[in-house]
Amino acid sequence: MTITSILTDLEGTTTDIRFVHNVLFPYAREHLASYVTSQWKNPEVASIVKQVRDEIDDPQADQAAIITVLTRWIDQDKKITPLKALQGLMWADGYANGDFTGHLYKDAYEHLSAWKKAGLSLNVFSSGSVNAQKLLFKYSDFGDLTGLFDGFYDTNFGHKREQSAYESIAKAMGTPAGSILFLSDIQEELDAAMAAGMHTCLLERDDKIDSPRHKVVQSFDQINF
Repeated sequence: MTITSILTDLEGTTTDIRFVHNVLFPYAREHLASYVTSQWKNPEVASIVKQVRDEIDDPQADQAAIITVLTRWIDQDKKITPLKALQGLMWADGYANGDFTGHLYKDAYEHLSAWKKAGLSLNVFSSGSVNAQKLLFKYSDFGDLTGLFDGFYDTNFGHKREQSAYESIAKAMGTPAGSILFLSDIQEELDAAMAAGMHTCLLERDDKIDSPRHKVVQSFDQINF
């Protein structure tokens, strides 16, 4: 079946993992307590707080407890939806203030742009919230690239290592799984996408990875379909 759509991971695939771990995560951790305190009555933050309380099964958790839990989740690199949503809100301030720009590999930028011009549908699936995904591309090193993409998907569609998440995304895209190429640097994610019927390609930006199941490339320059 002809590939008509690209579904790409971000961290380690289009974006240097060090940008996420050395810039974005520390920024969120540093500003978390002050942000939650100052925005406690903000409806978006209040909704996130409710989700955290539900996650820890403590409907009475106060502000200090919420901050402690969120900080621990950051330190443990937890892929938990309310944490990702809150990080996205904090990163929005950082991007808007010019504290940093969204890193993209040059080869990723060039090929995503070329694929869009060629008529392919471009989509993102990341453990980061949809808001955080859009911010990275809006404030990217190459300018506002949000117009390149047709869809943004996060863990509200399921865990990235679960087949059902990719089935749900294909359905939301309105595209047969066999027409979608999924790009990632994590084999277990690619396994799940393949089980859902998608084509797959493994990006090994830094580490040498052998994969008997997936095509392995070092950059977008080597992706052919």
